[in-house]
Amino acid sequence: MIYRIADLNVKINNRFPFTDKFCKNYLAEDEERFDIEVSVSNEELAAEKKQSPDFSDGYIENICIYRNICNRMPMFNRFLMHCAVVEYDGKCYAFLGRSGTGKSTHTSLWLKNLPEAKILNGDKPILAYDGGSFIVYGTPWQGKERLGYNGKCKLYGLCFLEQAKKNEITKLTVGEAADRIFTQILLPDDPAAVANTLELCDSLIKTVPSYLLKCDISDEAFRTSFDAMNKGE
Repeated sequence: MIYRIADLNVKINNRFPFTDKFCKNYLAEDEERFDIEVSVSNEELAAEKKQSPDFSDGYIENICIYRNICNRMPMFNRFLMHCAVVEYDGKCYAFLGRSGTGKSTHTSLWLKNLPEAKILNGDKPILAYDGGSFIVYGTPWQGKERLGYNGKCKLYGLCFLEQAKKNEITKLTVGEAADRIFTQILLPDDPAAVANTLELCDSLIKTVPSYLLKCDISDEAFRTSFDAMNKGE
């Protein structure tokens, strides 16, 4: 089947029906032309199965499929970034941090306080650079909560989260953002794709404002991040 992911046609040669259901909302209108073609080898399945023995073969294949897709994305000025993305008023904001830092909790505060806000992707969106700005794409791979939709939106802010008792936000320098961003991206296997990814990340932190939010789980945490990023301060 051919799917439309990040404005590219991706042909997926899957063996198990899991991916057909998983990606059903991303079917491409053009059923012949494709930009990327991926499949999963027996060796890849076995290696991933060894790490996650409790999951089905279809689920394991699906993990490998997305990794293989993302390994190809940098050649099209795109890359995977681990983050939760909220869209509000035609703008989107990405929230990043190590597992357990509260990305889901904080984005839920945005939804609670802004009825018009939506989760574009809860975990694994694709970012694309058009030469002047970055666009975030929803993908079928949305995290365990399965929050997201098939859409895209211009990125206006990166917000790195840290748990704290006091809510405060500071704008990061390019160097400070660089120290944090590289733990949140997928680096491909191919050296040329790695170089492209690093160039894209360099453009990202120079183009999009970055912030460090130290926060709790209160509504004040939402107001702190929203006021700063919405104003671009």
